[in-house]
Amino acid sequence: MTDPLTAEEPGRLGERGPLGPSEPAGTTPAPAVPPQLGLAATTVIVGLAMVVAALVVLGSIADGVRTQEIFALDTWATPFFHGIASPGMDVLMNGFTDLGSNLVILPIFMVVAVWLIARRRYRPAAFLAVAGAGSVILQGAMKLVFARPRPQLPWANVLPDYSFPSGHTMNAVVFYGALALIIWSIYGRRAGALAVVATTVIAVLVGISRIYLGYHYLTDVAGGILAGTAWLLLAGAAFRAEPTWRRWRYPLGRGGAAGSGRSSSVD
Repeated sequence: MTDPLTAEEPGRLGERGPLGPSEPAGTTPAPAVPPQLGLAATTVIVGLAMVVAALVVLGSIADGVRTQEIFALDTWATPFFHGIASPGMDVLMNGFTDLGSNLVILPIFMVVAVWLIARRRYRPAAFLAVAGAGSVILQGAMKLVFARPRPQLPWANVLPDYSFPSGHTMNAVVFYGALALIIWSIYGRRAGALAVVATTVIAVLVGISRIYLGYHYLTDVAGGILAGTAWLLLAGAAFRAEPTWRRWRYPLGRGGAAGSGRSSSVD
């Protein structure tokens, strides 16, 4: 007998996705599956632990940045990556760093957003926009708060803004991570797992490229990864909880009949 929580049926993918139901707006969702309390509790605990761990490590790094502490990893990483420099590596690393830039992310965002809206998947489109906008606001605020100067290196251009955290790295974590969660919610956990792996690889490569090119310290990149991960988990949790919150607010549904009619959540 097929397990309703693991079946790869197209009509049920949204029921177990990390962003909640993903059926197009105006369609009748599949029958609700009784939640497995153990699995739900484990998911909440693991997600909360990841957010707490990310914030604890980020706080430790941020405290060192605030007090102008010199990190051993920074003094090692920058000369190490410069030591493997070559014209071919320069081209490769510039290509990787572009993956975290607005020149690449904005066109992808526009294409994906139009595609989602055309398919009436409004909640994933809204999640992608909120996650991306929140990342830009958060990293901008952190740069102003910590005001860490950029590395002063003879082989690199000194950019005019502050260094901590790495905006390119944080953009990569949040944007491609949000895409991975959307893919997971629409196409299922196998496609989602592959998308998460791809996101991890892209974020790491973007971060390495920022150190290689002399634009950031290793701790800037680590801060971007941790801040981006924490923000993405919080934004994903908020969108995942939104249909439940709406059911609490409107216990009788829009039509006035408890537990009947179409779902009140907008996908």
